[in-house]
Amino acid sequence: MFRRVHVHVGKNYILNSNYKVFNSCFMGADELTAFINWLTVEKGYSPHTVSGYHRDVREFLETVGPVTDLGQIGGQEVQRFVASLYGTNASASVARKLSALRTFFRFLSRVGILDHDPLAGIANPRLARYIPTFLTVDEVFTLLEEPGPQDRFGDRDRALMELMYSTGMRVSEIVSRNMADLDFESMVVTVRGKGNKERIVPFGNAAAEALGRWFKQREGLIMGRLSRGQAAEKEALFLNSRGTRLTARSVERIIRGYGERAGIATTVTPHALRHSFATHLLEMGADLRVVQELLGHVSLSTTQKYTHINMDHLNRVYDQAHPLASRKTDNNQS
Repeated sequence: MFRRVHVHVGKNYILNSNYKVFNSCFMGADELTAFINWLTVEKGYSPHTVSGYHRDVREFLETVGPVTDLGQIGGQEVQRFVASLYGTNASASVARKLSALRTFFRFLSRVGILDHDPLAGIANPRLARYIPTFLTVDEVFTLLEEPGPQDRFGDRDRALMELMYSTGMRVSEIVSRNMADLDFESMVVTVRGKGNKERIVPFGNAAAEALGRWFKQREGLIMGRLSRGQAAEKEALFLNSRGTRLTARSVERIIRGYGERAGIATTVTPHALRHSFATHLLEMGADLRVVQELLGHVSLSTTQKYTHINMDHLNRVYDQAHPLASRKTDNNQS
């Protein structure tokens, strides 16, 4: 028999408040609803992150039998679930699911449903080192110059890509930006990233000029729609032809299309522009912690992955600059 729980977390009585678990005919459905609302309300996680946690935890709960109470879940149930994942899921996917379960179990412990750690002794799978895909400086310049007068929204697309490369924003962050987030006097943009954390990121003259051209087209688009009695999202920074905010999927399609048209061999994605932003800053000598702040990384180790792709550049600098790098060894010495 399933328990219906009412979970009080912090100042929010969050069961069934914001997020519904549809078709909730499985053990732990109410607890999952409370957990998801806790992530949303208390932790401030993004909808994308919350959706991933919901999917992964629900997958576990729907296959966890034969236990009938979350308090009975132990290592055996988790190990059986993990074993079922191998062969059909990449190591990174398994690690992500375990991370979601770990957060879920901590939540259950916090609210008094669980008094032990079912993940104790279960290690994450070994992951291959991830090397981010990035563009060369020349490839970035080629990409940025691709939008032209022949493109209906060429000014918008140029401004979009210029701002992404100038700031390193995630695609979810760029599509969420409003006009009010830009400060042209200080040349900075206010970004609200993962966990609703706010950071201030500067942008350059090229991005500012591209944005100025887009604003003229944007104003015409909004006025045209309003004059015809049509709606427009006047606060959104980047709009589509219907006057509504660009979606992340649209941005991905736009950037990939320009990359293909420019003849860039690498598949160009919004994240590739973010990687290029970080890589090029480090190549020019930027401090790793400064790059961490600009990217909005909580952990420095996340930013350090970019150092692995700079070894060729660092070796060239070493060979050119170090006084002993080019000294030949005297093999005739006895």
